[in-house]
Amino acid sequence: MKQTLTIIAAIALGAFSFLQAQPPGGPHGGWHSNPLEEMTSTLNLTDAQKAKVQPILDQAKPQLKAIHEEAMTKAKAVMDASLTQIRPLLTQEQQTKLDGIVKAHEDMHNAMKELHDAKAK
Repeated sequence: MKQTLTIIAAIALGAFSFLQAQPPGGPHGGWHSNPLEEMTSTLNLTDAQKAKVQPILDQAKPQLKAIHEEAMTKAKAVMDASLTQIRPLLTQEQQTKLDGIVKAHEDMHNAMKELHDAKAK
């Protein structure tokens, strides 16, 4: 039972950290890189098409960023609530391990955010 709870917590934390580490658009390109460049490459856009597509992408970017931030806030609330319920079911040793996992994921998220912010400058 205790191993199962620890495994569930680790899986949930892993999913949470994966989501937190992803910039808007996800891990496979999209909005966080250069969408116009990707569309040009994939769809072979002409210069005239690129000139029309770029303003559309520019307009969508802040909306997508807001959606991403809202989703991450909601995901964090769910994870925090889940961990609040799971934590009392664990032994002191398991709680200490869980605290270490949570801290490591938070540190990784913060480092990824700093890297993303530095690239954006």
